[in-house]
Formats: sequence, C-alpha cells, structure tokens
Amino acid sequence: MLKKVFCFSLLTVVAISCKEKIETSTEIKKPNIIYIMADDHTSQAFGIYGSRLASLNPTPNLDKIANEGIIFDNCFVTNSICTPSRATMITGQYSQANGVLDLEGHVPPERQYLPQEMKKLGYEAAVVGKWHLEDEPATFDYYAVLPGQGKYHDPEFIVQGDQEWPKNRIQTKGHSSDNITDLTIAWLKDKRNKDKPFFLMHHYKAPHDDFEYAPRYKDYLENTYIPEPASLYENGNNGSIATRGANDSLLRVIGSSVSKRNIVRGMGMRIWSNEFTKISNPEFNVSNAISSDISDKEYTHKTYQEYLKRYLRCVKGVDDNVARLVKFLKEEGLYDNTIIVYTGDQGFMLGEHDYIDKRWMYDESMRMPFFVRYPEKIKAGTRTDAIINNADFAPTLIDLAGGKAPKQMQGHSFKTILETGKEPKDWQQSTYYRYWMHMAHAHANPAHFGIRTKQYKLIFFYGKYWVDTKDPNATWNKKSWGNKFEMDTPVAWEFYDLSKDPKEMNNAYNDPEYKDIIKELKQQLKEKRKSLNEEDGSKFPHIQKVIDEHWND
Repeated sequence: MLKKVFCFSLLTVVAISCKEKIETSTEIKKPNIIYIMADDHTSQAFGIYGSRLASLNPTPNLDKIANEGIIFDNCFVTNSICTPSRATMITGQYSQANGVLDLEGHVPPERQYLPQEMKKLGYEAAVVGKWHLEDEPATFDYYAVLPGQGKYHDPEFIVQGDQEWPKNRIQTKGHSSDNITDLTIAWLKDKRNKDKPFFLMHHYKAPHDDFEYAPRYKDYLENTYIPEPASLYENGNNGSIATRGANDSLLRVIGSSVSKRNIVRGMGMRIWSNEFTKISNPEFNVSNAISSDISDKEYTHKTYQEYLKRYLRCVKGVDDNVARLVKFLKEEGLYDNTIIVYTGDQGFMLGEHDYIDKRWMYDESMRMPFFVRYPEKIKAGTRTDAIINNADFAPTLIDLAGGKAPKQMQGHSFKTILETGKEPKDWQQSTYYRYWMHMAHAHANPAHFGIRTKQYKLIFFYGKYWVDTKDPNATWNKKSWGNKFEMDTPVAWEFYDLSKDPKEMNNAYNDPEYKDIIKELKQQLKEKRKSLNEEDGSKFPHIQKVIDEHWND
C-alpha cells in the first residue's frame, strides 16, 4: 500500500514538474517580433504594389518576405510627418490624444505604451536606428538610436551608459543603413537575454531626404530611364483654391516641387548642388548633368530622374540590409519563429502632382506599405484591402504577443485579419487623417483633415496653424527654418471618387452627382472626429471658427 502511495506521489511530482517545464517552454517559445520601419519608404517604391516603378524591381528581398505573408493594400498614416507618425505607433493614439502634433513633439517614457506592454508580456524590448521622439526611449531594455534626424554617413548613436541622456554616444563609420543593421545583429547575437522572446524595433533613416546613398550604389540605375507620373507635367483638376490659390496665384509657394514651379523649395535646388552628393559620389559633377539653357520641361525631367535614382539607391541599401538581417535570423534558427513586420513611417510623393516630400492627404503621401510574415499563423500569398492605419499597429503587436491593448490606445487590433486574411464584419470602413503643421519648412502644405474610405476621399483644407498666430499673447517657435505659420491660406473642400479616379486628378466636390455621398461623408467625418477626440472646439477656437463657417460650403 505504501509502495503504491509512494509511486502515486512520485508520478504527481513528475507530472507537476513536467507541466511547469511545458509552461516555461511555451513561454519561451512565444514568437519573437521584429518591427522594421524605413523612413519615407513609400508604396510606389516596391515591386509588390504594382506602381510605375515596379518594373525596376526596387525591392526583391522585401517582396519575397511580403509574398511569404500578408500584404495590406489599404494601410494609411494618420498624420504624414515623421515625429507624429512615430508617436502614434508607440502610443496607439492619434495626434491630439498623444500630444504630438508636429516635429517638435516628444513622447516621454511614461507614454511609451507599446514597449511597456511588451515587457509586461515577458518580452525583452529593443530599438535600433531612427527614434526621432526627443525623449529617451527609456522604456526599452536596450537602445542605440540616432540623435534627432541623424546622419547618413558615419553616424553617431545614443546608447545607454553612465551619463544622462543623451550624452552616451558611440561613433560608427560607413553608411547608416549598414550601421543600423550591424547594431541590430550584434544585439541579437551577443547582447540580448536569450531566455526571453524579443521585441525589436529596427528603424532605418533611409530613404529620407537628402537621399545620401551608400557609395557602392552610385552606378545603380545610372543608365536606366525611371518611369514618370503623368501628373508631374499635367495635373488636371487635382487640388483646389486651397492648394493653388485664386487663379493659381499660390502655385509658386504652396507644395514643394520637382519642377521650378515652387520658387522657395524645389527638388532641383538640392539635387543640382554638389553639397548633397559629394560624399555618396565624389565623381558627381553638376555641370556635366544639367545646363542653364535647357527648357523648363527638360529641367523637370532631368531633376525627376536624378531625384528618383538617389531615392531608389537608398531603398536598395535598405533592401540589401534587410536581406542581411534575414540571413542572420536563418543562420541562428530564429527566422520562422519571428514575426516580421515591415512598413514606412508614412508615404512619400515621388513627383506625383509635381510634389515632393509627404504631409499631403493624397494617396502617395498617406498610404503606407505594410506586410507581415509569420508562417505559423499567416498563410503565404495573402492579400487584403481592409483599411488599417498606424494607430492600429501597437494594439495588433500586443495582441500577437498574447496581451490586450490598454484602454488609452485608440487603435484596433487586426490580428484576426492577419490570421484569416478576412475582414471582420464590424471592421472599420474608413480612416481619419490630419496634417497639423501648416506651411512648414518651405514644403508649404496647408493644414487639413479628412476621411478616406475604400472608394472615396474627402479633404477639408482649413488653412491655419494650430497656434493662433493672430493672438498677440500666443507663443510658438519663430526660429524654425522655412515656416510661414502666420500665413493663412484659402479654405476649400476636395473630394475624389477613387474607384473612377485613383490618381486623384479630378476634384469632384462641386459635381452634383456626388452631393448625397459628400453629405454622408461629412457626417461620418464629424462622428469620427468626435469619437477620436480630434475635434477643435475650445482647444483651437480659431480653427473651429473656420470649420463652422465653411462646413456647408
């Protein structure tokens, strides 16, 4: 009898021990997560998105990852500018909720919600590369981040150390895309706690302007014709009095251009300057590339060709370095148990409508590339047109890690879409956008907000800076270069039927055919602004006044 009791007790102990080992093993086998983000890598500059540039095969390695997972065709940014976009990704909140409206915003450690939640779930959190949120990424277990915008060549990185943020620095040699990958691989190989799953934010500076590519790419695409958008030369009925001025009187100052149109900031002003080329390509000679007596159209053509080649050389560096990271993951046996997410921090205008940079609510600026690979849960070759935005990223990553997004996050997890490829019946059918800065940095984009569905887009240009510059007691940064915050611009609505006009060449706001659709979209826009705490009201009464006066224009 005693022998039976002893055997039973022994079996119980063994069973408990085995259960504990299984639970521990399950905990350790949580998927690792790498969130890769490139700065200004727009969807036009991929093979998978089928743009005019796809035939150049600009991203073979990234396309391979994307095709092994799920590709999102309708991923959008909520505020197309670096710091606000990154703040939304870290907080899961829109700009008013997280307090970061423009490039001068910051996210203190107590509001770095995403890494906080990942650490609660047992993950070791790291961020490498571009941070651009001013305050220390102290919530992460490890960081090596560029100071501010950072340098393309021989960049410094801020790291943890004995001194207070941001004094601990290391100096690197070479190109930032290579350096960032080196630092990430070094952390994965030797510095992380290998008893924990990892959550790694791996952020490239490239292909942000001024497109200083690694010298080894100086001949890449050199003798290749880069397809040009028709709207570079003929913009149709795109825009409104808000973007062009009465009788096109503001065309010379609103919206930085490829052509000579904008007399304050055009791409040629930088492209045809040795200052922005000498490190990447010491052999470059402006006088051999362009002459002063060519026509305006030829100038636009040559500027576009050089602009895109420099941009795509930076993209090539990112693509090659992601391949290097993937190779390391495979060699270490980490690849298939690592969720790989790839995106940009927003879109980017590559000459469409004769615009450069981002900021606009037009699709090339607003649309983000987004794909995820995780063979255990995501079927290869999946594609979806479900609408998501960057406020949804943090809740989804937390969900994938086995947690639940905290209440302060405004985004929604799309984990179900990742795993099934299907859009839930109650999934969001539109996304909200707002650009706050207004006439900033000589890119000179008027402030605006709007709503986008799968078929339609409605934009309201209210044309004022978020600080009331007419208030004699108001304060704002008057030293920041190239800003015309005090310049109010015309108010106007724009409406595009994307099913008929995907290139947004016809502002159909005044077309009576769309009267009822526009009325319904305005109601949806009003409800969405209220639900997201994105109304102006008493916080920005000078803007609210414009909204009230022009809502029914």
